[in-house]
Amino acid sequence: MNSMTGYSYAECVVEGTHVSVELKSVNSRFLDLSVCMPSFLNPLEQRIREALSKKILRGKVDINIRVRDESPVTKVSVDKNAVLSFYEAIRETASAIGKTPDDIPLSLIISQEGVLTVFHEYDAELYWKKISGVFDSVLESFCADREREGKNLKRDLLEKLSCLDQCASFFEKWQPKMETKFRETITKKFNELLADRADENRIMQETAAMLVKYTINEEIIRLKSHLEAMRKEIEENPAPGKRLDFICQEANREINTIGSKNQFIEVGQMVITAKDALENIREQSKNVE
Repeated sequence: MNSMTGYSYAECVVEGTHVSVELKSVNSRFLDLSVCMPSFLNPLEQRIREALSKKILRGKVDINIRVRDESPVTKVSVDKNAVLSFYEAIRETASAIGKTPDDIPLSLIISQEGVLTVFHEYDAELYWKKISGVFDSVLESFCADREREGKNLKRDLLEKLSCLDQCASFFEKWQPKMETKFRETITKKFNELLADRADENRIMQETAAMLVKYTINEEIIRLKSHLEAMRKEIEENPAPGKRLDFICQEANREINTIGSKNQFIEVGQMVITAKDALENIREQSKNVE
């Protein structure tokens, strides 16, 4: 089990190129990858996405890659037509104010737009050889960070699930007590009204009708089934987040029904405990991959 939040960063100089890689993620319902890097590295984007998708199943993931050459390879080209055009225009301007061509500095012509064009040579595959080692190291550290936090989340989820197991057991033990109390309550009412004329069969009928209306046996069975499914997801599924959220909704329905049928303070208090534990699980499931 992994957390959806994680962070890792590394930078170093590889063969004269300063490389930095930052990888971070936050919660998201699906996998949302955002790759930020210089445009000349765009041919590498699909490769990077595939590498991340193999390790990360869910979360909003941002990766930032920066490269800077200590001695960049550059080429400069000259637009001769632009040079002549600017020179001719500047010469005419100088002549109009009584200046000679010797008064026109070369720097004035060179500084004009389009006269000189600087090209940087970029080979994406060559850069990948420099980036890949840093990228792999950051990805490994990032996954370890998410796994470490995932262990803490799993421990917390199992603690809350254990609390729910205790609640379900409490409900199960109280089921026969509830039946007994229903019978005692109905018998008492009949005796108060009819005294010695109370009909045992009528008492049994009323008790049965009360049990049909207020019994929680089916809800307990379904709740225990949901808790068993929840535990299986936590223990066996490497990415149980979505399933846990769905199971929590189903378990919540059973707990609500038990609460609505309840007639006793003790059961009502345990319903509150169960709902609190379940809400914690549901919130934590949003942090789990």
